[in-house]
Amino acid sequence: MTTQDETEHLPAVVEGGSAPAVAAEEPVPAPVAADTDPAPKERRRRGKGRTALIVVVAIAVAAAAGLAATGFFSGDDTAAASTAPDGPAATTQVQRMTLTSTETVDGTLGHGDPTAVTDGSSAVSGQSGQSGQGAASGAGADGEFITWVPGEGDTLTRGDTVYRVNERKVPLLYGAIPFYRTLETGVEGSDVKLLERNLAELGYSGFEVDDTYTAGTAEAVQEWQDDLNAEETGTVRPGDAVVASGARRVAELSTSPGALAGGEVLTWTGTERIISMELDPQHEDLVKEGSKATVRLPDGSTVVGEVTTIGTPGSAAAGSGAGAGEGQGAEDATLPVELRIADQKKLGRYQAASVDVILEADSRRDVLSVPVNALMARQGGGYALEVPTAGGGSELVPVELGMFANGLVEVKGSGIKEGMDVGVPK
Repeated sequence: MTTQDETEHLPAVVEGGSAPAVAAEEPVPAPVAADTDPAPKERRRRGKGRTALIVVVAIAVAAAAGLAATGFFSGDDTAAASTAPDGPAATTQVQRMTLTSTETVDGTLGHGDPTAVTDGSSAVSGQSGQSGQGAASGAGADGEFITWVPGEGDTLTRGDTVYRVNERKVPLLYGAIPFYRTLETGVEGSDVKLLERNLAELGYSGFEVDDTYTAGTAEAVQEWQDDLNAEETGTVRPGDAVVASGARRVAELSTSPGALAGGEVLTWTGTERIISMELDPQHEDLVKEGSKATVRLPDGSTVVGEVTTIGTPGSAAAGSGAGAGEGQGAEDATLPVELRIADQKKLGRYQAASVDVILEADSRRDVLSVPVNALMARQGGGYALEVPTAGGGSELVPVELGMFANGLVEVKGSGIKEGMDVGVPK
């Protein structure tokens, strides 16, 4: 390291160009008598001092020569800003591609919001237009008990028993509307067609699947009731079956065998795993029904999801309804969104997990792009790319920047073309 005293000699070194010019400045010792000649030890100490000074001067001369060769003393750095004597340490190529910017939001992998199943065996008799035959007594009446329930996590399909009341099976049927009236011979409607379609799927016959409850329908119902360990009335009442849109997965039990009938039995969800999001309203324009999104699982793997449901914006905070502070709901409002995963196998064994949902925010097609780390800041502002030259060096080519996405950046500039080599850090 050169000290302050040593740097004071640099101008002289650069101008004089020889070590003796500096060494001559050292004071000349006065003559001494023979009997006062310095001791050999002292002479050795003085000799070492002169040697060290000469070495320092030699180093300073070499340093000054190196700085002069790089143009340090010239005051002109224009050439250094546009060209470099050596090529870049590593290169990549300018690519023509579609750039897509994304927004990552929080999501939840699960089976969706659970819905409740309530025992409907307490249907009231005597309704207008109904015979009331076989109507059950009131909820929790003497003799009405829950005698069996499925296990949490069980999957129930068409015809499976949802629960039992006094050992009478209450099955699952597929459809869009629940049984809300007594079905018997002569009754017409879409609920009749729903019943007949399910009976046909379960293997019962002797009727035509339409919207009319015939004698053939009644005979099939009696056979079905026998299999359910129910009274063979030939009529179907509200509560004789539970109707859902498809297979269901038991989420949580709300009762147990031995409990009085008539209350909530369990909650269930769909069987397919889905992705749920509470989207910030500012991202509402990033989703629409049918649009795709990438889901990143906890292990880093990804799967593609499709937006199937977009709810109505509401408050995510409890109590944001009646009685909530003015303006509180607007601040906490979120947009519920659900994504369906077509390839369920790619979800692995995950049943419930926090995931990242990557939504497409913007896209630029057919643009030139390079990795962001290929950009070099220019003196005075702006950016450039380091382009190798034929002589083994390189030059800096100014560029204009466009969209950034996934570690890449759109670039435009005179002479920038697809396939061009540009420098990147090694």
